[in-house]
Amino acid sequence: MSDVHLQPIIDELTARPDGVEIVLLGWGKSGALPPAVLAPLRAKLKARGVSLDGMDTGAACRTFNLLVGESRRVAALLLPA
Repeated sequence: MSDVHLQPIIDELTARPDGVEIVLLGWGKSGALPPAVLAPLRAKLKARGVSLDGMDTGAACRTFNLLVGESRRVAALLLPA
């Protein structure tokens, strides 16, 4: 998977005036994101004022719930663990 595969999703998440401020990317059990995927996505999102955090899927789910509980504008892209 490359950032090209995720680009339509990223565009949708950041196009709205009330768009997200944080994107969580859950990457299976290991949480080890290939730098070739993470770096370009992080740069594109940062240019739009959105932070990207990559982690294993379980941690991404827990973090998502915590941030929603804090009324943060967050989105999660989750791949199966």
